Amino acid sequence: MDARVAIIGIIVEEASSVESLNQILHEYGDCIIGRMGIPYPKKGIHIISIAVDAPQDKISALSGRLGKLEGVSSKTAYAKV
Repeated sequence: MDARVAIIGIIVEEASSVESLNQILHEYGDCIIGRMGIPYPKKGIHIISIAVDAPQDKISALSGRLGKLEGVSSKTAYAKV
């Protein structure tokens, strides 16, 4: 299966889920191009963007696992190339 490039946008509203989130990202480290995290204390959330290069099913699995965490939501946008 061909690899695709995508961005996964993550909003963390529940600080207790951060350890699980980081563990999942570590498991998928081979397909992560880069990661940027921005704390937003005014709203009590963290905003994270992950750039990935992997087969679509692997990206979907990662996004799905992240979205199942308590207080975490994620959305994925794929490049057209």
